[in-house]
Amino acid sequence: MQIACLALFILLFVNTRFREHVEPDASAHVFFHLDPLILAGTFLASYAVPAAALLALVTLAATLLFGRIFCGWICPLGTINHFVGWLRNRVRGLPDAPAQWSPWQRTKYYLLIVLLVMAAFGINWIGVFDPIALLYRSLTTAVWPALQYAVEDGSTYVYQADPHIGPVHATQVTEPVYRFFRDHIFLAPRQAFLGGGLLLALFAGIVLLNLVQPRFWCRYLCPAGALLGLFARRPLLLRLARRDDDCNACGRCTIGCQGLAAPGHGNPWMAAECFACWNCVSTCNFQALRFTVEPPLRKRPVAGLNLGRRATLGAAAGGLAGLFAFRLTPQAQARAYNPGLIRPPGAREEHHFLQRCVHCGLCMKVCPTNGLQPTTFEAGLEGVWTPMLVPKIGFCQYECNLCGLTCPTEAIQPLPLEEKKRVRIGLATIDTTRCIPYAYERNCIVCEEHCPAPGKAIYAVDTEITTRDGRKIIVKQPHVDPNKCIGCGICETKCPFADMAAIRVTSANESRHPGNQPILVGIGDLEGTAQQGYGGAPAEQTGASPYADPYGQQ
Repeated sequence: MQIACLALFILLFVNTRFREHVEPDASAHVFFHLDPLILAGTFLASYAVPAAALLALVTLAATLLFGRIFCGWICPLGTINHFVGWLRNRVRGLPDAPAQWSPWQRTKYYLLIVLLVMAAFGINWIGVFDPIALLYRSLTTAVWPALQYAVEDGSTYVYQADPHIGPVHATQVTEPVYRFFRDHIFLAPRQAFLGGGLLLALFAGIVLLNLVQPRFWCRYLCPAGALLGLFARRPLLLRLARRDDDCNACGRCTIGCQGLAAPGHGNPWMAAECFACWNCVSTCNFQALRFTVEPPLRKRPVAGLNLGRRATLGAAAGGLAGLFAFRLTPQAQARAYNPGLIRPPGAREEHHFLQRCVHCGLCMKVCPTNGLQPTTFEAGLEGVWTPMLVPKIGFCQYECNLCGLTCPTEAIQPLPLEEKKRVRIGLATIDTTRCIPYAYERNCIVCEEHCPAPGKAIYAVDTEITTRDGRKIIVKQPHVDPNKCIGCGICETKCPFADMAAIRVTSANESRHPGNQPILVGIGDLEGTAQQGYGGAPAEQTGASPYADPYGQQ
């Protein structure tokens, strides 16, 4: 079951990619919608969730009846941790030894309290620690690009070097492997992400913690496991029955216990920590343990969580402290706008966007140009690893709206393609000190040629200039029409300057922020302002967000 769920997760991951004129399959969201922590965090922060996210209630219902079966049987990150822990013991030849419950296992509950308190006040940092979002983000931004790089560049190096011993060539092995990955696995161009090395290191750290103790993340740190543990404290149907008269207290049942749930003699069973793996039952030589389906009213001795009042209040205070730390910056209070923070088309107003975004990286995975990148601190600490467009890396493709269609929480709204084309995400500006027609007296119309906006947001004006030797020549100098520019960034991507483009896109004039739109109406156009929307664009084309500015700025 674990292998099947992990294989399904990877299959959906590989299948979620850009395909021209093909909308993404809704099954890409299934693991996100089964995750009750994502449901809880998104609802507490925004008071709104997609209807499909209510599928997580099925997970909660199953947990109430049978315990933490999601952790033990379904969670793909849990399966990876389980496998690495098992491999550790087999490779290193470590003897199996009984393991007991540790007070440090309460850490995940305190982390859950911190995150839920923050979410209740509008800061949704659940996705930073949620196992489904964490695994998807790590695969998208680090593991998958690294694997694709190793396979493609490794096989290319072997092909070029052509190492061989007599008639046996290394390419006879590497080329079939490369073709298999190219044709069946790596079905999209290779991507690269800012901060990918750090994200890879963090994921590797989580996996390597299993060398300290098996399922270290699941036992001590996972907030999703903590939430499910709260619901599994007293399972209504499936329970562990122990016959103490048949038990000789050998401790074999605790050796393979994945959650350190104390199934053995002398301690009450900790149902909140049990993954329902049944290892304790299978290892008992005296059949003293068994899981039984019993009526809900029949009571069995079960240990409580006993988190401690002071520690619980301290965790809640930590959540409030995080709230103040995140919200003290001018950008968090909508008093300043980062020019480099260009959100995808359809992204909600920043405050509402951050309330819904779970930092999963799914939108970055489907971006056909690799232009969507994870933020570091462009959006403040609250918005770390959320998506932003980096035009120098890739542009927003005019005929693509996949980022909105794949967002599992609708932080990026699923706009129809024609509506998405009208949404402004930024504004292009020309640096005349670098632009070739302005600074170097040569014609260049690359930005105009590539502009996809109807009627061209970038247009060239024939301008007479005097050269160094006194000659008069005509040069086509580009200009930007702010009423037509949607900020897609293709002009910056295609600019001949490889280091720093002569035309650059910033977040100014974005539709979702009325406060980030400069006044673009000139003095000569004042007579037409009554028919114009804010910022000089026609009112019916502004594409303004339906959500009001929460800070009251107009």
